Amino acid sequence: MEKHTAMRKFMTMNAAAAISILLSICGCGHSDANHDHGHEADGGQHGSDEIVFEAAKAAEAGITCDTVRAGTFRDVISTSGKIIPATGNETAVIAGRAGIVSFSSPVAEGSPVNSGDVILTISSGNLQDGDPAQKAYIAYQTALKEYERAAILVKDKIVSQQEFERVRSNYETAKIAYEAIGGGENGGTPVKSPATGYAGKIAVKDGDYVATGQTLMRITNPDRMFLQADLSGKYIDRLGRIASANFRLPFSDKIYRLEELGGRLIAEGRALDETSAYIPVTFEFDGKGEIIPGTFAEIYLLSTARDNVISLPLTALIEEQGEYYVFKKLDADCYEKVHVGTGASDGTRIEITEGLEDGDVVVTEGAMRIKLASAGNTIPGHTHNH
Repeated sequence: MEKHTAMRKFMTMNAAAAISILLSICGCGHSDANHDHGHEADGGQHGSDEIVFEAAKAAEAGITCDTVRAGTFRDVISTSGKIIPATGNETAVIAGRAGIVSFSSPVAEGSPVNSGDVILTISSGNLQDGDPAQKAYIAYQTALKEYERAAILVKDKIVSQQEFERVRSNYETAKIAYEAIGGGENGGTPVKSPATGYAGKIAVKDGDYVATGQTLMRITNPDRMFLQADLSGKYIDRLGRIASANFRLPFSDKIYRLEELGGRLIAEGRALDETSAYIPVTFEFDGKGEIIPGTFAEIYLLSTARDNVISLPLTALIEEQGEYYVFKKLDADCYEKVHVGTGASDGTRIEITEGLEDGDVVVTEGAMRIKLASAGNTIPGHTHNH
């Protein structure tokens, strides 16, 4: 009789009281700091949203947690752009004369070159008008011999001082012409690198004919680079509020922060490009070996800072069918799967608009391990097989 009375009493309890009793039975009510889950297997699940993952196993798996704190967060505009050489850090190599190109040694895009290195030679020996370098060399040698002879004769007053000055003038003119064309006894004009850097955009190959003034290649110095972002016209009201940027290259997951690369905003376009309807926003930064001019980039433009915003590292989020979740730590061994709303991202952190409060403790590294543990009754083993 007493048993039936107790059962009827339990069935007539309100929902909150019933849940409290059930949680106390399962040992995951979290009202007692010293409660015991009594787990029989690692990774055992206590409910649809709670996962058990013992503290020792979590430490072994590299799972780390952090306390949620509202703080300063910058508005972010996600866009794309390109890495380009900074002004003055790209130099064109120009043909000083017409002729046939012959490379002095194999040169490919990306080859290092030093200022003054002979990159190639331009020869006109097989052309109808002959080789200007050979002509300059012959004229120089002729003027030099005449000058040396006149220098001796003027001392003996065999030639007048006026005649000697004329000969010397001819010699100096021939010398300047020869040195300017850079020719040699065997013909051909060597073309030297005007700067130290890396060869890029090579426009000619062995045997090509080039005209005077034609661009042969470009020498790029990667010490300083530009990050040019394409800002959509719908964000034109944000101009003047953009302060910095983070960016990611297509072949890497690494996020580069301009503030860590000595970067600064140098220009904001004030008109839409007629062909693309984008506004160029340009930053300058210190180049690094793995950042190559000409590479496209995913860019996060950082603008006005906002206070009291909850944000988490991107590594804290798990995506399932377009929805985002995090794992909130309830105690040393128990986690809860929580659905969250998201806002802007700066490339490394993302704004959380709902689902978490100041003071919550969430998994920031190793969330996928918790998710895998929730799918079975054992902690997935770690392997180094790749």
